[in-house]
Amino acid sequence: MSLEKPYLNVPGTTIFDAEQSRKGYHLNQFCMSLMKAANRERFLADQRAYLDEWPMTEDQKQAVLTADLNRAIALGGNIYFLAKLGATHGKSFQQMAGSMTGKTEIEYRDMMIAGGRSVEGNRVIGEDGDAQANHQPQGSGTGKLLD
Repeated sequence: MSLEKPYLNVPGTTIFDAEQSRKGYHLNQFCMSLMKAANRERFLADQRAYLDEWPMTEDQKQAVLTADLNRAIALGGNIYFLAKLGATHGKSFQQMAGSMTGKTEIEYRDMMIAGGRSVEGNRVIGEDGDAQANHQPQGSGTGKLLD
């Protein structure tokens, strides 16, 4: 029986719960493998071959290959594990976060210094605030780390 998840109605938010953990287990283990220099070298030399060693779904592998962090999170990735992928590509966490919001690193930094996004219009799905899906790069082909 599925637990009630009232947090699913929060726009722009994916909670890494038990279900997400199960879904993303192999994706996150792949990311953890990137902590070793030899694995990073192997991955960067032939990304597809290295990914094919892991029992991830094809969607998860494509999210990694395109460095689509929003998609990877939707597929069970945890941002703390995915940070290893960003670091492997030479990206800072701030650059990663900016890519996930459709902003440049500087735009993202400035937004955060100014206090982040307003909660107005972003408390539940459908309020039309700037964190709502229709204002985000998720699924639009933008917001990728390597754009």
